[in-house]
Amino acid sequence: MKLPKNGCKMNSLEKGKEIFKRKSKLCSNSPGVYQVFDERNKIIYVGKAKNLPNRLSNYASSSTQPIRTERMIASTIRIDTISTLNESEALLLEANLIKKNKPRYNVLLKDDKSFPYIQIRSSHDFPQITKFRGKHNDKDIYFGPFASIASANWTIKMLQKVFQLRVCDDNTFKGRSRPCILYQIKRCSGPCTNEISKVDYAETVKECTNFLNGKSRDIQKKLSHQMEKQSEKLNYEKAAILRDRIKSLTYIQSSQNIQKNNLKDADLIVSFRKENVTCIVIFFYRSKQNWGSQYFYPKHDYEDSDEHILKSFLMQFYENKEPPPEIVLNLCPENENLIKSALEKKFNKKISLKILPKNSMVKNAVKNAEEQLQLKIISHEKNNSLLLSLGERFKLNFTPSLIEVYDNSHNQGDSNIGALIAFGKDGFIKNRYRKFNIKSKNIKSNDDYGMLSEVIERRFSKIHSLSDENAPDLLLIDGGKGQYSVVRNKLNDLGFHDLKIIAISKGKERNKGNEKFITDEETIQLEKNDPVLFLMQRIRDEAHRFAITTHRKKKNKNMFKSPLEEIDGIGSKRKKALLSHFGSAKAIEGASLDDIKSVEGINESSAIKIYNFFHKKKNIL
Repeated sequence: MKLPKNGCKMNSLEKGKEIFKRKSKLCSNSPGVYQVFDERNKIIYVGKAKNLPNRLSNYASSSTQPIRTERMIASTIRIDTISTLNESEALLLEANLIKKNKPRYNVLLKDDKSFPYIQIRSSHDFPQITKFRGKHNDKDIYFGPFASIASANWTIKMLQKVFQLRVCDDNTFKGRSRPCILYQIKRCSGPCTNEISKVDYAETVKECTNFLNGKSRDIQKKLSHQMEKQSEKLNYEKAAILRDRIKSLTYIQSSQNIQKNNLKDADLIVSFRKENVTCIVIFFYRSKQNWGSQYFYPKHDYEDSDEHILKSFLMQFYENKEPPPEIVLNLCPENENLIKSALEKKFNKKISLKILPKNSMVKNAVKNAEEQLQLKIISHEKNNSLLLSLGERFKLNFTPSLIEVYDNSHNQGDSNIGALIAFGKDGFIKNRYRKFNIKSKNIKSNDDYGMLSEVIERRFSKIHSLSDENAPDLLLIDGGKGQYSVVRNKLNDLGFHDLKIIAISKGKERNKGNEKFITDEETIQLEKNDPVLFLMQRIRDEAHRFAITTHRKKKNKNMFKSPLEEIDGIGSKRKKALLSHFGSAKAIEGASLDDIKSVEGINESSAIKIYNFFHKKKNIL
């Protein structure tokens, strides 16, 4: 049977069209969302429709579909529909389902994440200033988003110099008997030991909030006036402190590009496309302050229009982030009015979408996107060339497109970690990095082979075959012949006989450049100036870095783990109540049974359990 251009048998395409046709006759005549499933019961496409029957029947009746759409139809086994009250609700649900399921035929926002905010914990008598990620509550004050953790940390550091708000957590705050070093270097006003009154501290918090809301000039005038008064009173030390605060305030303003022409509260989002790769850059402006930018490269197909890509980006990006009152764009997205009404409905606020391609700030943002995209294309081409050479050097008979690298990290059997990183044509693929906490109790300390065997089994037991889109086409293992044999045998047991493996051994001298590469057929040593050797070293070193940092995080977490976490039946609420009442786990350990009973939320049986846990522990010691 002759195959069409899309590589699918014609009867599969016709069968898929028949499924769409049947479903169009069964679903309600309303707006909604449809989910397309393949033979593995995996969602491969999510779409929204103003009228579900009309949209589904269009797939069945149209004779001129893009090749990608034909592939999707040919892979269809089942279609589920969800009716909504209106098209805006359908658009929001579509974005939610796409982010959750990442269907292969949708435009996908890659490397999405929650952005950091600055949080002022106004629910406390002496509010703490800290960075925050997660769901916001109504009690505290939030500013952001910031483009990166580094940007948020830098801003907090500068705000400490100006407003001297505390950054320590509540337990540290309660436990202090004298001010810490931050008080000595004028980064904190020392509320923990009453170096500042509650009223004065509240005034400082208000000033900090006003500054973050854009009222920086008023604060600067106030500080200047206070400095002059202290100078007149010959209090030169206090005047010098105020002078330094004014300097820090000026530095923040200049570093965050606070200008009259800046957008007040807006996200500036522009899209630039070249060689079928799209770069979308977003600049965050709050209170006329530039809080940084982020670049995104949505996954899309050749047939997808720029307007469709931008629409998909906006809905997925704001699926879990509240937009500012204004969104400024360089081109009009598909369904502009629908996007506006959907976001307004979700966040219960007025939102303006402005298309300003000739605006100087928009033009500058487009230039940034163009330059960033050019760098990515050059990097992509370089990686392509290196991967091609890698395939030739190791006689793979193919060019690898997705490499997974495995490494272990442990310390005398403590906090054992297995690490996985991924590398492809776009470089390191951070959202595919994985850590594996070693679970098997049969694995002894320093058992590198046992750890590697468990990690490989857990990873590949979730893959059906090497044709799975989630499957790598090459494995790199940090180790020698022993590690190679363990992985080869485990993969063979799981049915992955054809998956290629390369083990990277440092050799006897363990010097960089003397690496030996173990494959199915032979052991290879590359020339010291070979670019492929540098690539393999770079990939191996990244896996090593990820394994070590992950191991350290786990070790530190275990080191500072509260003993309360070891008590069965004591959840986060009771633990919080105990720590709030006593201040520390050590204080709970020394408390009487009656003291523990007096804590709100702790009943008699829980109090006995807590008391016995600490006293049995003492008896064992």
